[in-house]
Order: sequence, then C-alpha cells, then structure tokens
Amino acid sequence: MRALGALGTLGALLALLLPLPPAPAETYSAMSSVRGALGPERRLLRRLRAYLRLESARLRRLARFYEKVQALHQDPKASVDNPLLAFSLIKRLHSDWPNVIYSDEATENTQALHAGFKEVEQELPGAEDLDGAARALMRLQDVYALSVKGMANGVFQPAGAARPPLYSPGRRVSLSADDCFHVGKVAYDTGDYYHSIAWLEEAVSLFRLSYGSWNPEDRSSLEDALDHLAFSYFMAGNISHALSLSKEFLHYDPSNRRVARNVVKYEKLLEMGTVVGTGPLQRPNSTRLQSRDAYEELCQRPGGQVGLPRGCHDLPPHCCPPSHTFLGLLSPQDHLPLLGCSYETNGSPYLLLQPAKKEVVRIQPYVALYHDFISDTEAETIKGLAGPWLQRSVVASGEKQQKADYRISKSAWLKDTADPVVRALEQRIAAVTGLDLRPPYAEYLQVVNYGLGGHYEPHFDHATSGKSPLYRMKSGNRIATVMIYLSAVEAGGSTAFIAGNFSVPVVKNAALFWWNLRRNGDGDGDTLHAGCPVLAGDKWVANKWIHEHGQEFRRPCSADPRD
Repeated sequence: MRALGALGTLGALLALLLPLPPAPAETYSAMSSVRGALGPERRLLRRLRAYLRLESARLRRLARFYEKVQALHQDPKASVDNPLLAFSLIKRLHSDWPNVIYSDEATENTQALHAGFKEVEQELPGAEDLDGAARALMRLQDVYALSVKGMANGVFQPAGAARPPLYSPGRRVSLSADDCFHVGKVAYDTGDYYHSIAWLEEAVSLFRLSYGSWNPEDRSSLEDALDHLAFSYFMAGNISHALSLSKEFLHYDPSNRRVARNVVKYEKLLEMGTVVGTGPLQRPNSTRLQSRDAYEELCQRPGGQVGLPRGCHDLPPHCCPPSHTFLGLLSPQDHLPLLGCSYETNGSPYLLLQPAKKEVVRIQPYVALYHDFISDTEAETIKGLAGPWLQRSVVASGEKQQKADYRISKSAWLKDTADPVVRALEQRIAAVTGLDLRPPYAEYLQVVNYGLGGHYEPHFDHATSGKSPLYRMKSGNRIATVMIYLSAVEAGGSTAFIAGNFSVPVVKNAALFWWNLRRNGDGDGDTLHAGCPVLAGDKWVANKWIHEHGQEFRRPCSADPRD
C-alpha cells in the first residue's frame, strides 16, 4: 500500500534551509508556475512585434522593387536597346537581386528575434512540461468522463451525457490538429492506445479539414497522424481500420515503403482470418488504483453533494443561502442531531469573541468544515510567503521520497516564525482542535499549489508503514489533519473520501478537519481520501499535520479498545 502523502519532516527542514529559492522547473505541476510562464511569452510577443514592424517595412520596399521591375517587363517600349535600361538590367542582376535574396536587413531582423528568444529560453517549459500537460488533459478526460471532441472544441462536456458542461470558460479556446496529435503521441509513446486512438482520431479529422494549408504552429501533419493512428488500431486488434488508414496515408505519400509494407501485412492478416478484434479497449490503470471507479464517481458529483441537502431552518447564517456555503452532504439516513452547523468556542478563550463556524460533515469518519477560518488577506500572505519556495511535491515510498504522477502539485513548508500571520493561524488551529501544536507535536505548515489537472489520488495522511519518514520526528503518527482552502476554483478539485462515499468541494477560506487515527492509535481506514483533479482554476491549500504524542490528555483513549 502506498504510504503517507507528504514530505517527511527531514525533507521539510532541508527545503527551508535552501540558500535560495529553487530554480523554475516542472512548470505544469503548479498553476503558479504556469502563470509565471506568461511573463516570458509577453517578452517574446514584444520581440515578435518589433520583428513584424521591421519586416513589414522591408517587405513594403521589396514590393516596390517588384512592381518597378515587373512594370519594365510589361512595358513594350522599355527596350534594352536603350543603354540606360541595359545598364539597369545588368546592375539589377549583378547586385540588386543578390541584395534582395541575401538581405543583410532580413538577417539582422531574424537575428534580433533569435536573440530575444535566447534571453528567455531558460525560463520556458521543457519537453517534460509538454508531456505532463498532455497527461493532464487525459487525466481530466478520464476522471470527469469528458468527450475528447468536446475538449478539442473548447467544451467540457461529459461524453455521451445530456448533462450541462462541467465548466464553461468565459472565452472558448479550441485545440488545433497539432495539439491533439501531441496529446495522442504522448499516449502512443507509452503504449496507451486507449487514449492515443481518441486523440489521434480528432487530430486526423482536423488535419483533413486544413490539408494543404501551411500553419506555423504545426510540427506534425496529416500523414503523421494517420501513421500513428493506423498502428494504434493495429495494436488494438482492429486490422481492417489500420489497413484503411494506411491506404489513405499512401494516397498522400505513395513512395513510403514502410507503410506500403504495412498494407501488404495487414491484407495478408485479414486474408488468413487469424486476427480477431480485441473488443473495447480497456483504459490503463498505471497506478493500479483499486478504488478508481468510486474515486472518479465522487469527483464527478456536482458540488460534492451526496444525497439530499438539509434545510436551513435553525442553522447559523454561515450555513445558509444566499452564500450557499452549507454543503448538505447528508443522505436520508444521516439526519442525526450531531450533524449540522454551530458556533464553537471549544472552551478556548481565543474563540470567545469570534467563535468558529463549524459544520459537521460526517461522524464516521469524523470530518468537520470550519467556514471563514482564514481571511483573504491572510490567505494571500501565506501564498506569497510560500510561492518562491515551491518545489515538486513528493510521496513516500518505503524510507525514500520520490515524485509520482499520482500527485501533481508543488509545495513549500513554513515555520510559525516565518510571519505573524502563520503564527496566528497556528494558534487558531490549536484553539479549534484543542490539540498541542508545539514542536515536535506537529509539522510545519505545508502550502500546496496544484498544477494543470493537479490531483492527488486516494491515499492516507497517516503512515501505514513502520519505516515511514514520519517517525523520524519521534512524536508518533499523524493523529489529525487540518487542510485550509486558500483559494477558490472554477471547477473540480474536491476532496473525496472514498470509504465514506462523500466529497467536499473547495470552499474558499474554509478549513477541513478530520482524525486520521482511532482513539486506540490504529489508522482509520475510512479516512482514505483524494484530491480530485482541478478542472479549471488555481487551487491552493495549507496542510497542518498533528502527531499523536502530546495529545494523550487532549484526546484520551476510549473505554472501548476497539474505538
């Protein structure tokens, strides 16, 4: 089983001791990095504008030269018998035409554009980012059951469903044929023909519409898409379609011997009748996620709601419309007196003047949401403090930590001494939870920014192995989690509790709390949870993990050893 889902304390300390913030890397894994990539492109745009201005002036002069020479050729009276015209012809051919063809001005303009690109080249996303972004689109396709054709047209519509779009952007942006080809190629290169077929089909359709026209954005072509799609269908067992696409390829490139040999091969296989289609392609499960279907179903639920929402009578204002912040995550059998909203002081003087706005979401596992837990100003301060230190989030694998595709985000760690806002937030967490957060009983505040399609597949926050780096703190396992939503998102990004069969949407400035361990110290299997992919928006959270040592008298054992 995968162990904990965060940096161990040792890693956190090392991150904080870095002399300088990390260099830009893995742009796709945090939306703050993606947003940062806008700066280099703006500088490139300025360079391109200057290039276009200079080239336009040069081309206007070339047009005048062309019109002048063309007029001489079309004028029957302009005879080379005229020594002046003869001299002009010789001079043009000897020096004017070479000057036009090998223009120093054109070279200088191009060199200036190249120099501008070199200035920002180190800041630009790399091949890993492009591939990661492609995998993000496939992840959104899968988790939210989106139509590939709809995505290519800028519509986030569930495939084969009459439901409304999950997200309607203010400006609809379509993908090009080359865009679709690259997504399909990323899948193709890993032998994932389930995804390559869908995206390459869309690429072929779009390339057919524009065949023969040059597009400066295209690095691929209709022939490339047909070639990869044909082989994808062959590997999927659909030989007849692979044959049809290969023949279409030869229509455009009849001299290609490799594809011609494939056509002969496919025809022989069909004649022998030994190849049988494999049936519907199965989606790959690269992380061997046993709870994938339940996880994705929870992510797809609108607003994270489960069952019937409760009414608002006799509930505090923070739980009721018009703000619609009350989640109503209750099924009919859950109408228990303990579930609902309340103002809480938890016996803390810190909360007397401003009680916490608490909504109990579930009893088992115990999950509570504290509304308006942090202010906009505090959230922005914490994001600003963490931003320069963000690095790719890692997961624990035995005693080591490593990057993984099932967690796409960047994170940083903040001590309570980093800023008074962080210290005040720690005091607030201690007040609402009633737990001891003094070192080493809690970890530093972890700030996380999710990337393009950023997610974290089902995992436990507590350690499930005695070899976990968590135990280096010598303060026991993680007894509780406080996760603060520092931002809103436009779509997606819910926190799904798989065993509990409910999900909590992103509620800006709210804090989600749950117990990771039972009172007897065993891990609570019902806390298996996931961060659903962010469909649209910039998701920031702050995690505070509290350990079991130091809490013996704050959360004592129960008389029932099974509790």
